[in-house]
Amino acid sequence: MAKTANAEKKSNNWVFWLSVFAIFCYFVYLTRSVIMPFAAGILIAYLLDPFVKKLGKLKIGRTCATVIVVFLVIIAVVPALLLLLSVIHEQTVKFIGSLPTLVPAIIAKITPVLEDVGEYFPGLSPDSIREYLQSNADNAVKYVTPVLRKIVTSSLAFVNIISLLIITPIVAFYMLKDWDVFTKKIDNLLPRQQRAEIRSVTEQIDRAIAGFIRGQFSVCVILGTIYSAGLYAVGLQLGVAIGFMAGIISFIPYVGTITGFLTAMIIAFIQYDTFGPIAQVIIVFAIGQLLESYYLTPTLVGDSVGLHPVWIMFAILAGGVILGFLGILIAVPVAAIIGVLLRHFIDKYKKSPYYKD
Repeated sequence: MAKTANAEKKSNNWVFWLSVFAIFCYFVYLTRSVIMPFAAGILIAYLLDPFVKKLGKLKIGRTCATVIVVFLVIIAVVPALLLLLSVIHEQTVKFIGSLPTLVPAIIAKITPVLEDVGEYFPGLSPDSIREYLQSNADNAVKYVTPVLRKIVTSSLAFVNIISLLIITPIVAFYMLKDWDVFTKKIDNLLPRQQRAEIRSVTEQIDRAIAGFIRGQFSVCVILGTIYSAGLYAVGLQLGVAIGFMAGIISFIPYVGTITGFLTAMIIAFIQYDTFGPIAQVIIVFAIGQLLESYYLTPTLVGDSVGLHPVWIMFAILAGGVILGFLGILIAVPVAAIIGVLLRHFIDKYKKSPYYKD
């Protein structure tokens, strides 16, 4: 009877916690359109908490330490971010303005290819193909250019960015100021019998997430700076935007470098008539990739998450499908949490009678 009662109690506990988890996931899904600034604020608070604790060791109050850290981050990050957005906006507007002149340049460059194709396939006339491409490209530019220009110059896009820049620091400040209060309240809610085990698991999760997020964030910033500065020095149109994009999405294994490289090569092929500048673009990405593979990632990230790159890519794609950009933002931390929990349950399974007997 005692064994039956204990088994029933454990079953009820599992049902309770799975229900809580399901309700939480459903709440996140319902609020996915507005939760982004709050998730970003919590993430920033999590990243900055160690710095506040270091100031706390100097006998500085939690609130005062939070003000100091947030102020230093704002005066360092906001001007750089505004400068970056200004350069990207300027390059994008200039690129959109040059679209009508790019179409004839592209057709002129692919004309030799069309002539070679015509030699092997006599039924395909290079002139007809060129006229077809010209007419369709002109129509595409005619309709796409005003739309892109409206998007880039639209005040709504800037309002959304400004709202994110305003709400996120406020959330980060209050979460950072009361971080210890929140963690203590959560700790007091832990089941008494499993408290030590849950604390051990959460410490593993904290090490995995902290090591990956802080390390990968540093890698993305460094790579984005290298790519943007290199492509800007080469004179590539949209070079800063492409470099920034390639750096930011470098947290997805191989995707950032490949996407940025292919985009840069397409624009370089359109923009330049000689191989020299194209070779310089290749060198920029080669330097970035070598630094990432042999120094940045091994030094700053290491194997903190313990997940295979394929599973990281799957988690990011799945998160993007379910929650959009928010899902992409939290995909790797959630995958890290699931990985730690799976390893913990596997260890318990190997120690249980189900495995030994």
